[in-house]
Amino acid sequence: MAQSIHDFHDDPRNAEIRIWINGALHHRDDAKISVFDSGFVLGDGVWEGLRVVRGHPLFLGAHLDRLYEGAKAIALDIGMSREALTDAIYETLAANAMDDGVHIRLMVTRGIKRTPYQDPRACIGQATVVILPEFKLAKPETLAAGLNLFTVHVRRGFPDVQDPKLNSHSKLNCITACIQAITAGADEALMLDPHGFVATCNSTHFFIVRQGEVWTSTGDYCLGGITRANVIQVCKEAGISVFEKNFSLTQVYGADEAFCTGTFAGVVPVKAVDGREITGSLPGPMVQRLQSLYKDLVQRDVAQTSQVQAARLSAQGARA
Repeated sequence: MAQSIHDFHDDPRNAEIRIWINGALHHRDDAKISVFDSGFVLGDGVWEGLRVVRGHPLFLGAHLDRLYEGAKAIALDIGMSREALTDAIYETLAANAMDDGVHIRLMVTRGIKRTPYQDPRACIGQATVVILPEFKLAKPETLAAGLNLFTVHVRRGFPDVQDPKLNSHSKLNCITACIQAITAGADEALMLDPHGFVATCNSTHFFIVRQGEVWTSTGDYCLGGITRANVIQVCKEAGISVFEKNFSLTQVYGADEAFCTGTFAGVVPVKAVDGREITGSLPGPMVQRLQSLYKDLVQRDVAQTSQVQAARLSAQGARA
């Protein structure tokens, strides 16, 4: 039975969450956006997914880098400094008494339009900024069973059509890929680049293991994944040969192991691709090692972020 890497067990605490919208906190039942909002009308905006561990959003600096770079690329003024947005994230976590097992969807749109039309000049007022936190963890059974991937005909496109580096609200390319994979009975879509090489999955990044080496795509046709970059980093730190390169489906089918990466679930083994079983025992030895190395990196980031946040709060107190 098909499963999603983003599946989670419902948490009753989510019924009472408070969501941050443009400086105010709203109960989830009252958290609303206008039908004239650019995000609703056109998918005009950028977003980030953040996982929270011990009260801190993981790798927040890298996520904010990507958010602000994407906003600049589409000439969207977020209207908040990184520091103010960071404070708003922590304020939202505190208001919901959230510490662990939390996922945040941080969304920024171009704001409200005076008429539903694509021209950015039709916008009136400021950007819409939403911080939506939930108590949410990836299902352990999904991580244990591994993912079944299906290669779809929907390709990752050239950057002069819609740059895959943009983490935009416009995700129809990925959604149509996901629909095709689901229809085929798979969990996630494996997407090729315009040249026929493996690019990425519809909502995660894809890696294979061959003869002790870890391979992933060149990155030319996929989002600059935070977890993807972190896995590459821990490979290099541990002396594991890792390559960003072109490779074909034939090399995927013959791989010793395969896995996907993403903010929500971390490092997740892949059991099969297009009906070809990659590995019988999950997780494989390399995936198991990388899961451990990634967990260590998470703990290092939490420790570092704790120090940075303490220093920020101390400086704010001194200014007050």
